[in-house]
Amino acid sequence: MADVNLLVAGAGGGIVAALRAQELGLSVAVIDANEHFLRANNTAMSTAMIPGAGSLFQNEAGVEDSPEIFADDVRHKTKGRANPVVTDALSRISAPLVEWLAGSLKLPLELVTDFEYPGHTRHRCHTVPGRHGTILLGMLHRVARERGIDIVVPARLVAARHQDDALVAVTEAPDGTTEEISCDALVLATNGFGADAALVAEHIPEIAGAVYHGSEASRGDALSIGRTFGAAVDCLDAYQGHGALSLSSILVGWATVMHGGFIVNTSGGRFADETQGYSEFAALELTQPDHRAFIIFDQRIHDACLAFEDFRQTKASGVLRQGDSAAELAARLSLSADRLEASFAQAEAGRRGATDPHGRSRWGETDLAAPFYGVEVRPALFHTQGGLAVDGAARVLDAAGEPIAGLYAAGGAAVGMSGRGADGYLAGNGLLAALGLSFIAAEDVGRRLAGR
Repeated sequence: MADVNLLVAGAGGGIVAALRAQELGLSVAVIDANEHFLRANNTAMSTAMIPGAGSLFQNEAGVEDSPEIFADDVRHKTKGRANPVVTDALSRISAPLVEWLAGSLKLPLELVTDFEYPGHTRHRCHTVPGRHGTILLGMLHRVARERGIDIVVPARLVAARHQDDALVAVTEAPDGTTEEISCDALVLATNGFGADAALVAEHIPEIAGAVYHGSEASRGDALSIGRTFGAAVDCLDAYQGHGALSLSSILVGWATVMHGGFIVNTSGGRFADETQGYSEFAALELTQPDHRAFIIFDQRIHDACLAFEDFRQTKASGVLRQGDSAAELAARLSLSADRLEASFAQAEAGRRGATDPHGRSRWGETDLAAPFYGVEVRPALFHTQGGLAVDGAARVLDAAGEPIAGLYAAGGAAVGMSGRGADGYLAGNGLLAALGLSFIAAEDVGRRLAGR
């Protein structure tokens, strides 16, 4: 008899698998390699945006949406390169997931309607007050503690094998001691390989020169363990980059752009359409002199972005610069006043319907007005989006496309719905893959164990 029905390796988004499985009457345990996981994994580092297509929150707000519309948005953004099975599964679970989080777990979710994220044709991102992953993850783990779910840290999953009708997971403590845990099913939720520079250089060379801003435990453990089972992989070149990481290593946030701000390089000139997406913009910033860029916005945008904990922390870190004119702001940022003034003029012309030389068409209806703000940012890799091949039940697949008994993957450990490269990423894709595949895995394990 197995020690537990379900073992979850990874206490970030993977905690959802444990919570849902326990509700279904299964015994569960969770391990994580980082004892500081509540603030140091990729779920904690997110902006806590969870897409939910056709949710009750949307219905109450009069937003017409559906899993089919969401999946179409994914296909459009990814140019048809997203894994169709995973896209369909996550699109369909997205609304039930957010409703379960709000209903069963009592999380205070709210629908984000104050601005549009690139690629989403509907307001479908749900979040918690403060809009920060540490807040969301803290809430999830508060529920886990209340429900008596055991979380063992630090314990890194280093191996797994089939034994009789169960799986045996081998964990390792920092002092090198190991322990074996037998389970009926194992969810790999150890994230991707962003912290392994060699793997990034091998699979995603275009972003290898960016700052890595993610969990140091994202070392490709799931890939290594999956390899021992003969698991297939998919879309290893997919990733989420970000073009708005401040020099204080705090995310400024793309709301600065979507509310009407713009981005310039060290000369003070714009160099691309900022609204195409924050993920692909990171690689564009890598092509600029010294890999440096600056987000420019005004007081209205500044005040609107205070809804984000990340932005509040950015402001508190002292990296924002302010000027009462474009020339004064340019001096504060050591940029060319003439070039920055020309960039302001482009923004004003764009709002009046002029063709933008960089192709931007969404500017908002309000001109920027003094005082102005600027903040230097650098391109970053947040997390990888490809991983172990899975089916619609989050089961890991072998090279022949057959499920590997008892083995599941979620989040960065699994292939997501972002296609290939960076430009297929939509806001919330990573978090939906983390929470959604975890939820799906728990449901599947519950069905299978109930029927044996």
